[in-house]
Amino acid sequence: MDNDGRALAEFGLRIRSTRSVGGLSQEELAHRAGLHRTYVSSVERGERNIRLLSILTLATVLGVDPGSLVTGMTRPPAEETSK
Repeated sequence: MDNDGRALAEFGLRIRSTRSVGGLSQEELAHRAGLHRTYVSSVERGERNIRLLSILTLATVLGVDPGSLVTGMTRPPAEETSK
């Protein structure tokens, strides 16, 4: 898995963990966020490069600061990832 894939997978795990702690199903999270359940599922599996507005919406529904979902995550610049 490349660096991008690892970052997406890590973010997905953070969404899943936060959702689970809050006692929400994927379906309920998706409904409250106005998103499709399969979209939320693919985010949690690290298959989607989620947009900022969706991050903000999911964080709001989950009751967490959006920054907490990405704290400590890094992504090397493109020139470093190709080496």
